[in-house]
Amino acid sequence: MAAARSTSTGKPLTAKEQAAWRAFVRAMAVAPRVLDADLLAVSRLNMADYHVLVLLSEAPDHAMRMSALAAQAILTPSGLTRVVERLTRRGLVERTRSEVDGRGQVARLTEIGLQTLEEAYPPHVQSVRTRFTRHLRGLDLAAFTAAMERIAEEG
Repeated sequence: MAAARSTSTGKPLTAKEQAAWRAFVRAMAVAPRVLDADLLAVSRLNMADYHVLVLLSEAPDHAMRMSALAAQAILTPSGLTRVVERLTRRGLVERTRSEVDGRGQVARLTEIGLQTLEEAYPPHVQSVRTRFTRHLRGLDLAAFTAAMERIAEEG
């Protein structure tokens, strides 16, 4: 669609806004794919698996209620259930009833899960540096981070 055409919703994007938007859309499509491939190659974990393991590793007692974990992982409850089931089959996570109320489900990182995460961490950090942060050199990272956080808060 031509950038110069007006619509009923307002003025068209400027050329710089359009370029930034298109670059962002492309990066959103490419970055997860390449980071996923890098992570899978070294750990058999995809980005969703890795993110859930990181969240559990940072939680008290390495455990979280499934509902809280889904919210933090930005996954639907059914999406988180699939991730946790996959991680449970590998022995990386265990799922139990909540000791607090007996109704909720809790995901807990196992020792094998923590070890797997610790082994995946160094190559993943290298991948993030190679595929992402090196492209941000010279930018104001605090401003970039703040902008990304504001975008994420829209959801």
